This record gives sequence, C-alpha cells and structure tokens, in this order.
Amino acid sequence: MIEWIKEYMPNAYGLGWSGDYGWGIAIWQTIYMTAGAAIIGGIIGLLFGIGLVLTADDGIAPNRMTFQILDKVVSVGRAIPFIIMVVAFSPLTQLIVGTTIGTTAALVPLSLGVFPFFARQVQVALLGVDSGKVEAARSFGATNWDIISDVYLREGRAELIRVSTVTLISLVGLTAMAGAIGAGGLGTTAIVTGYQRFQNDVMWLATIIILLFIVLIQFVGDLLAKHARHN
Repeated sequence: MIEWIKEYMPNAYGLGWSGDYGWGIAIWQTIYMTAGAAIIGGIIGLLFGIGLVLTADDGIAPNRMTFQILDKVVSVGRAIPFIIMVVAFSPLTQLIVGTTIGTTAALVPLSLGVFPFFARQVQVALLGVDSGKVEAARSFGATNWDIISDVYLREGRAELIRVSTVTLISLVGLTAMAGAIGAGGLGTTAIVTGYQRFQNDVMWLATIIILLFIVLIQFVGDLLAKHARHN
C-alpha cells in the first residue's frame, strides 16, 4: 500500500507522517477540533435543547419568555452561515484565545456553529419521549430533575445518540471548512496544500480520510444507538 501511494500519489507521500504539515499532525488537528467543539458545543446545545422542552407551553416548567429567548437564539444561530460566523465572532475568539488563527482558535466558532444545530436536534429527540411516562413520573412526585434524568435522558438516549452522531458528522464537515481558512487539519491539507498548489493527490487523500472519519462515526453511532434501544 505504501509503495502504491509513493508511486501514484507522490505529493501525498512527500508530506510524510510527522512534521508541521504531515498527515499525522493534520489528522490529530481534525480530531482535536472535532472533539473539543463537540464537548463545548454539545454541552451548550444539550442545555438549550432541554431548556426548550422544559419551558414550552406543554413542558414541565412552562415559561413563555424563556422559551422564546432560547428558541430565537437557536434559530438565529442555525441561520448564520459558518464562514460568516468565523468572521463575525473573530473579536470574541481573539478575546478568549488571544488569536484568530489555528486549531484552538477554531474551537470558538466551531462550538458556536454546532450548538444551535445540536440544541434543535436534542429538542426533537426529547419531544419523542412518551408524554405518558412524564405524567406518570409527575404523579409519583418526581422532581423536575428526576424527570430530566430518569425519563427524558434515559428514555430518549437512543435518539440522543442518533442525533449526536448526525451532529458529529456535521462537525467534521465544519472542521474541514475551518481548515480551508487557516485552522489547520485535513481541511487545510486538502484546500491549501492540495487544491491551491495543484496537488490533486493530496486533496483526494485528505478527502478520503475525512470520509473515513465520517463512516467510522456513523458506524459507532449506529452500534451505540442500537445497544441503547435494546436496553
């Protein structure tokens, strides 16, 4: 396999594994951006999604003003194209990280870009939980926290895993887009090192690796969702 790459993809082979522009660094940067933004954006999105379900008119803690605020933030956040978000929030990125370039700086727009999408996904997933079980828990004197943890999150875990998988796949795409504007990772390798320098073999290999990431995430997500559904 190595010999085949060396012969038919010389530019890709020439990048090597280590070094500032090697494949190992590019892959690690993509994993770092994906995992970091998934944790930060995932927590924020989960809180917003739960809040949307709880404060809705038919929720267990209805509050129209809070619901409207959360709903508008999520809707506006989803409507802003990611490239514009990178530019618009560059002062915030500079304030938090101290720079607007690099993988760590990319975590700010990536997290802000993914959390509205995930929040809406969480909202839909939790709304699918049987309302009868929620009412049964309330009739037994369960607190709001008990209902969140023991009914919503437990009963909806298979669907939450499924929407988390979809969100992670979307996030990998966003890291590639961020890489195209200087964040590093496989996006930078594909666009800057490959496409802009007319090294098509580099571009295609980076694209294939990104696709493998997506296939792996989908495979693991499906397995976990199936396991959760059976339990």
